[in-house]
Amino acid sequence: MRKKVSNNHYNKQLKPVARTLRKNMTKAEAALWKYGLKKKQRRGYTFNRQRPVLNYIADFMCKELHLIIEVDGCSHDHSEAQQHDEDRQHALETAGFTILRFTDEDVLKNMDSVCRRIDEEIVLLEKTKQK
Repeated sequence: MRKKVSNNHYNKQLKPVARTLRKNMTKAEAALWKYGLKKKQRRGYTFNRQRPVLNYIADFMCKELHLIIEVDGCSHDHSEAQQHDEDRQHALETAGFTILRFTDEDVLKNMDSVCRRIDEEIVLLEKTKQK
């Protein structure tokens, strides 16, 4: 059972950084936002982009489902970045979030598959939410 947190671990100190990241999204992030997540395209759920949560900024977050979607570019290929991603994912999962990760290439070349995978996860989360 998820612990209720009224603000979904929102970190207002990161708001200026998040605003900058929203204005400078990567090509893959912008594509996923426009063609997959904007305007309740995923089963009617609202997603926020570049959402400050804990000490991190999630690429996309559905507050209602506690679902975070990350789009990883080539900067995530280095061992240092991978360790940071693992630590970040552990902290977010410990706080009750489900994390989906996609590469830039997946988003840009396989948008339909990415959207299908997001929808599958939403269905699973809806089922656990009903219990």
